[in-house]
Amino acid sequence: MDFDDRTVIVTGGTGALGRAVVGALLAAGARCRVPYLVDAEAERFPHKDNVTLVPGCDLAEEAGVARLYDGVGDLWASIHIAGGFAMGAVADTDKSALLDMLNMNFVSCYLCCGAALRSFGAVGGHKGGRIVNVAARPGIEPRLGAGMAAYAASKAAVAAFTQALAAEVAGRGVLVNAVAPSIIDTPTNRAAMPAADHDTWPKPEEIAATIAFLASPANLVTTGAVVPVPGRT
Repeated sequence: MDFDDRTVIVTGGTGALGRAVVGALLAAGARCRVPYLVDAEAERFPHKDNVTLVPGCDLAEEAGVARLYDGVGDLWASIHIAGGFAMGAVADTDKSALLDMLNMNFVSCYLCCGAALRSFGAVGGHKGGRIVNVAARPGIEPRLGAGMAAYAASKAAVAAFTQALAAEVAGRGVLVNAVAPSIIDTPTNRAAMPAADHDTWPKPEEIAATIAFLASPANLVTTGAVVPVPGRT
C-alpha cells in the first residue's frame, strides 16, 4: 500500500486503535493530520513528531470539524475512529446519556464525512478519495448490545450511514467503508475484563491493517462494506 504524497486525516488518532492506524499509514508514506482535545493526549502520542496535530477539535461540533479540515487542499482519505463507549440499561439511560453516545459516535462521523467530501480533490492524478468509519460488532449484531443499547444504536447508525453514503457518492469515485470490531485488545479493556480470554480479541494492529487497505489507493472497488473484524471470538 503506497500512500506517498497523500494526506490522511485520522480522528481518534491518539487512542489505542488510532495509534496503530497512524503508525501503519506513516510506514506506508502518508502525511497524517490528527485532531485532539486534551493536551496530555498529544504529549504522550508516540507519532507526535511525524504528524500534524490539530488542537481544540470537538468533532461533534461543526466549528471543531472545520478547524480540522480547513486548509487541507490535498486530502486523499479520512478515517473516523473517534468515539466513546458507555454501558447502561435503557431504564437507567436518560436522554442526555443517549445523546452523548450519538454525538460521540454518529454525529462526529457524519460531520467529518461531510467535511471530507468537501475537501477531496485530485491527488497524484487520482480523483475522489477514501472514507473509513468505525462501527462496532453490536452495531451490526444488535442482540449483542444488551446492557449497552445506546452505544449499539449509535454504532448501528454509523453502519447504516456508511452504506447510504457510499451509494450517494459512488459517481464521484469516493469509496466509503467501515469496520466493525468486537472488543479490541487494549490495556483499558483488559483491565475492565481481567477474566476474559484476551487472546481471542482483535489486536489494534490487525484492525489497522484492514483500515489502511480500505483507505489506500490499492482499494479500487470495495465500497459500501461494513467489514466485521471480530478477531477469533
